[in-house]
Amino acid sequence: MDPKQKFYRHFQDCVAELQDQIDELESVSAVAGERQEAIDHVLAGISKLQHEVSDAAEFTPSYDRKQYSDTIKSLQDKLNETIAKITPRSRFQFKRSNAGPHVDMGAPENDPRLHPGSLSRNTQGHAKDERQEAVEGDDTVGDLPSAAAIRDYNAELSQPSTQYIRKPSFSMARNIGIANQSNLHIILPQSAARATASGSLTDLRGCIVDMSVPTAQGKPFPGLALKNISHSLIIAGHVNGPVHITGVLDSIIVVTARQVRIHECRNVDIYLHCTSHPIIEDCAGMRFAQLPKCYAIQGEPEKENQWDQVDDFKWLKAGQSPNWTTLSDAEVLDETIWTKVVPGQPGMSVEETLEKVGIPRH
Repeated sequence: MDPKQKFYRHFQDCVAELQDQIDELESVSAVAGERQEAIDHVLAGISKLQHEVSDAAEFTPSYDRKQYSDTIKSLQDKLNETIAKITPRSRFQFKRSNAGPHVDMGAPENDPRLHPGSLSRNTQGHAKDERQEAVEGDDTVGDLPSAAAIRDYNAELSQPSTQYIRKPSFSMARNIGIANQSNLHIILPQSAARATASGSLTDLRGCIVDMSVPTAQGKPFPGLALKNISHSLIIAGHVNGPVHITGVLDSIIVVTARQVRIHECRNVDIYLHCTSHPIIEDCAGMRFAQLPKCYAIQGEPEKENQWDQVDDFKWLKAGQSPNWTTLSDAEVLDETIWTKVVPGQPGMSVEETLEKVGIPRH
């Protein structure tokens, strides 16, 4: 594909993704900085896109660059309008925050369309948010629920156990966030179906995480982030929106999603159903295969699967990128592995299960 055409497609995909993220801001929880983090993520995405437009100047005509610039400005305006709509002024300090040496296009302190410092919270509002974040139940009355509703699922998962398989209920959670775990086999049960407002798996090593049941029998994630994961098997389940996969090494991922963006990953097998082209950047040793039949939702209308139409945005030359390939029939894991081995077998450790699915890759 011509570099100009390839960048155009990349730009349009990024814009669509950022628009989705802006549209979802209103539904992101404001407690414990979750909404602020989402806003910062959008700002960083807009900044990155502007830098990419500058880098592409050598092969894009001036008219196209003008169109790209206008589109980025529209994204900034849309973000500003959304922030103004969802941000209660009484909970923010109108004080200029200290900026580092890096000038971030779109950051509040550099963007005159935003009130200076309008994204920093005052001490009272922040303290209240921290108290609310500790509470994952939503069947409570008043601003703060009872102490009985407070659960730290990650702390519970970290406790020693004689059980090979952990099944945290997440029944009192709004979101599923599993972080800083190692050598665990985690299977989320049906009770976690009410906690799929957002999902993230971060800093995992040597783990098996299966989220297929709550996202199939309950509601799919609107978006999902997988970051800093190694030597693990992730059954991510169903995602209605984008999946961001960053910094994953020597692992296997199974997911159904509308859009998949993969960054800085090495030696990862992805079993995928995706209704748009998967996108990789700064990756190597990526292998793709179709979603195993056992993870398809029965009765769901069949949608186009573009699992093998991968775009490598760091490979602008003609021909196939060397950074990804498809798994051959001989390399694809047998269906019985997914149905018999992955759910766990009596007395089988996490390491033994990972070895049976081919982690690490030989």
